[in-house]
Amino acid sequence: MTIPFNIGVLQLSMEPVRETVAMATACEQAGFDAFWIAEAYPWWRKHGFEARSSTAVLALIAAVTRRIQLGWGIISPYTRHPVQIAMEARVMQDLAGDRFMLGLGASKIFMKEIGEGEGERVGPATVMRESIEIVKGVLQGDAFQYEGKVFQASVPPLKADAHTPRGVPPIYVAGTGPVLQKMAGSIGDGLLTASITTPAFVRYSRTNLEEGARRASKDPAKLILGSVIVGSIGGDSKKGKEGAREQAAMYLANKVQNIKGSADVLLQSAGLTFEELQPIADAMEKDGRKAAAKAVTDEILRKVCAIAGTPEECIERIEEYRAAGCTHIMLEIWGDDRTGQAKLFGDAVLPHFRK
Repeated sequence: MTIPFNIGVLQLSMEPVRETVAMATACEQAGFDAFWIAEAYPWWRKHGFEARSSTAVLALIAAVTRRIQLGWGIISPYTRHPVQIAMEARVMQDLAGDRFMLGLGASKIFMKEIGEGEGERVGPATVMRESIEIVKGVLQGDAFQYEGKVFQASVPPLKADAHTPRGVPPIYVAGTGPVLQKMAGSIGDGLLTASITTPAFVRYSRTNLEEGARRASKDPAKLILGSVIVGSIGGDSKKGKEGAREQAAMYLANKVQNIKGSADVLLQSAGLTFEELQPIADAMEKDGRKAAAKAVTDEILRKVCAIAGTPEECIERIEEYRAAGCTHIMLEIWGDDRTGQAKLFGDAVLPHFRK
C-alpha cells in the first residue's frame, strides 16, 4: 500500500481566530485534503501578530468542518506535558474522529523563546521519543506507568463504560536533522519538514525517513512525508508570487534571527547562505515584513521553490515536490485575499491531481 498524494494548507496560529476558521472552511470548500495549524510563538509580536493556542483553534475548526483532515503541525512537548497532549488529542478525536492528525516537534524556536532545552543533559530526540511513548500509552486506554529521563506518567485504565474514543491517531514527527528524521521513520507514522523545504531537502529527508523505517522493520511506503511550502496564486505570474515573496521573507528572516544552526541543511539544500539572507533579516527587523519582502530577490525566491504564480506554475511546482518524494503538501498561502486564493487553487490546480 502506498500513501495517497495529499494537498493541504498550513497556517500559523498568529491571526484572529475567526479569520483562521474562515480560511479552514474555505479550504474545505475548495477541495483541499487537509488543514494544519502550526503553533506560533511570541517572536511574531515584533511584526504585528499574536501567538494563540493551536490546539484550541483547531478544535473550533473541527466543530465547523465535516470532511477535511485536521492536523497539529506542530505542537511542542517542551510547552505541554505529554499527558496534556494526550488529553487535548482526545478533544480532537471527539470532534474530528479519524480526520485528526497529531504532529509533534521540538520546535527549537519555541525552546529559545521560553528558555527550555538550553544546556540540558537530555536532548530533543529523547524528549520526542518519551513524549510519543507517553501519548500512545495514555490514548490506548490501558493502565499506564512511565518513568523516563525527562517525563513521568501514571494513568489508570479507562473503564469499559467511559464515554470516550479509544485508539491512537497518526503521529508525525517534525525534524530537520537526521536524528529526528530517522526517528520519524522508526517510531512515528511519518515526517513533517519545516518551512523553506525544497525538492532537494525532500530527497534528503526521504533518505533519512526510509533509513529509520528499515531499522525498525517498517515499510517506508506506508509513511507520509509532509512538507511546509510557502505559496500564493494569481492569474498573473508576478502578482501570484507576491504573497510567497512576503512569506518567504518572514521565514528567511526568522531563520537568520532565531535558529541559525538548525536551518543549515534547509538553506544548503536551497543553495542559500546566511550572508545572502542577512539583508532580508535586517529589513524585517528595521521596517517589517513588507520591507523584507522587497529584499527577496527573484533569485532568492527561485531558490526557495515556492508553489507560486499562475495555476500552471503551481501545478508544475507541486509535481516537482511529488517526484522528489513528498506525499503531503502543506501549503502556506500568503498575500491578499487568501480565501480567494484557496478557491483558485481548488478550481484550477487541485483537479489536475484528482485525475
